[in-house]
Amino acid sequence: MPNLKIFSCRGNLPLAEKIAKNLGIPLGKLEIKNFSDGEIWVKFLDNIRGSDVYIIQPTNPPAENIMELLIAIDAARRASANKVNLVIPYFGYARQDRKDQPRVAITAKLIANILAKSGTDRIITMDLHAPQIQGFFDIPFDHIYSSAIMVDHFRKKKIPNLVVVSPDVGGINMARAYAKRLNAEICLIDKRRPKPNEVEVMNVIGDVKGKNVLIVDDIIDTAGTFTSAIRALKENGAKDIYGACTHAILSGSAYEKIESSSLKKLVVTDSIPLKQKSNKIEVITITKIFAKAIQRTFENKSISTLFDVFKS
Repeated sequence: MPNLKIFSCRGNLPLAEKIAKNLGIPLGKLEIKNFSDGEIWVKFLDNIRGSDVYIIQPTNPPAENIMELLIAIDAARRASANKVNLVIPYFGYARQDRKDQPRVAITAKLIANILAKSGTDRIITMDLHAPQIQGFFDIPFDHIYSSAIMVDHFRKKKIPNLVVVSPDVGGINMARAYAKRLNAEICLIDKRRPKPNEVEVMNVIGDVKGKNVLIVDDIIDTAGTFTSAIRALKENGAKDIYGACTHAILSGSAYEKIESSSLKKLVVTDSIPLKQKSNKIEVITITKIFAKAIQRTFENKSISTLFDVFKS
């Protein structure tokens, strides 16, 4: 029977270490270095012949994260691994999932093609920006959700008079699912986006006056949408405002925007390492979910129990 072996590229080594520890196995030894010109070199220091290999690596920028992963896949194939499985906590380049204007790329499909053609047998990821991206892959693809741990976290807080808010129309199903599980009301923010990474909040649809609010989203990048939503909610009489986000990209001046906002607390997962600490940001781990997914796929068992699918 093939052995289970866990390896990690450099994108999120702390998460990989926790996953391996949870599984009760040592994290495999993978040597990665850069030549003087930046070219990446990867070598498996452990014998992986005939093993089921799981490589953990988010694919958020810089692009070296993707290149590093591709080289690791090729190295595993050439080392005669039985199966090469990817654990991608955050699937980057997923926001370009359709041709919404002339002469643009569909990067989500491009990355899917590259990963599949490189010799990948299976991919496990969490909270895709657009769930339909699963259809871009012609290999086994497991899409798991952080909602179970997020809902449990906020349920324990017992926040009274709670309203769950979606910061845009696209997130309404997620907000509805959270509201159902937290026995809360739901609200929507209507926004207009003049151009990428610039957001103008227009209208709050629903009643938040005198109520506590939880804004839920899959990604926070520049925090423009998020902090604009906070301002709009405050202007409409909201009390304490919390946030829940799976992937805390937090680029540019995102930290400054969050720190200067009237947000009480933003809860994020460790799918991506935070660039800096913040008193307003709390990190909860997704270790157990991924460890269970790895164990079950290795044993050829169903992982449907990990699919906390959003249903209205």
